[in-house]
Amino acid sequence: MTLPGTRTGDGARINSSRALLLAGLLFVAANLRAPVTSIAPVLDVVSQAFALTPGEAGLLTTLPLLAFGIMAPVAPMLSRRIGLERSLFLAMVFLIAGILLRSAGPAWCLFTGIAVLGVGIAIANVLLPSLVKRDFPASVAVITGLTAVTMSTAAAIASAAMVPLVHVAGWQLTLASMLVLPAAAILVWAVQLGHAEPPIAEPPQQRGGGHLWRSSLAWQVTLFMGINSFLYYTVVAWLPSILTESGYKPATAGTLHGLMQLAAVLPGLVFGPMIRALRDQRLAGVAVGLVMSASFIGLLVVPAWASLWVPLFGMGSNGALLLALTFLALRTGTSRQTAALSGMAQCVGYLLAATGPILAGVLHDTSGGWAIPLAAGAILCLALSVFGLLAGRSRLVSV
Repeated sequence: MTLPGTRTGDGARINSSRALLLAGLLFVAANLRAPVTSIAPVLDVVSQAFALTPGEAGLLTTLPLLAFGIMAPVAPMLSRRIGLERSLFLAMVFLIAGILLRSAGPAWCLFTGIAVLGVGIAIANVLLPSLVKRDFPASVAVITGLTAVTMSTAAAIASAAMVPLVHVAGWQLTLASMLVLPAAAILVWAVQLGHAEPPIAEPPQQRGGGHLWRSSLAWQVTLFMGINSFLYYTVVAWLPSILTESGYKPATAGTLHGLMQLAAVLPGLVFGPMIRALRDQRLAGVAVGLVMSASFIGLLVVPAWASLWVPLFGMGSNGALLLALTFLALRTGTSRQTAALSGMAQCVGYLLAATGPILAGVLHDTSGGWAIPLAAGAILCLALSVFGLLAGRSRLVSV
């Protein structure tokens, strides 16, 4: 029986209900940041437990990003072979395996587990925009906004819970507590497996694969997403250090770190309806870059107002993420092309992001402070605005 609201057309299928599909989508989205970003507040505890060098501790942040980038081009191929529903279910299985392995005890389990959960997040990262394009084609911006809100809320709650929990339960049980998110997602998403259709091959001209890498618009979307990811994960990694060197207590720095992720919820609430009402997204693309640039300049010039600059960065960066995810759907003609562009953008974007914390650390060490890294961040935000202006034009990628 086809329920009211069931979509027909490209990739048509019978869903248990649109509400249940949306719930499953959001439960999956809750896993796209929290398992990675929540380790930052307890990184010192984990590093002490294994006597990690600063370089080894840095791998705990960069390994997932490398997994995101390496696996991003593989996810569309996986979807073509086993379908979107089964691919997303498999992503949650990888996440559960990675979280369990990360918390098992030995150092090799810690690093291997982080890489495995990175694979799971990479698959879901790439394929969720394709799912939105296929099943909610008339509400891409709004659904993407809800996805961004869910990602940010889950990450903020997880980060805030880590420090109190580690004092009570230790680092292993604290990191293992992240199992709640993929386990809940699997329970809700499992319903969709009963309604999944076998993958349907599209004509080669509709797949949007190799030619995408020669499209200037595809590169504009990719660099917009990549620069934002580079800046976001650099700030996630180094914000506590930036704040403590400016005179803040570690506890206050940790609170502001959580506030940054909590403030990221706001763009998801307002950007979706706003983007839907705009003819194109050029103005929004420029605005998020300028907001982020102002936050870097603020931290550099008036660090005493960090309680303003930090949430401002969170709002700007998550607004840019929401725009990037929206571009993936709005700049492509089919859900398969959306998956291909998503794979390209996230491959380049996350490999670029993996270098961010390292480069920022090198700049800090060679210059003796955070002034030059913050100034470089402000300049990169202006480049982000340029690519937002270009990617925000109302046109489709040529494939």
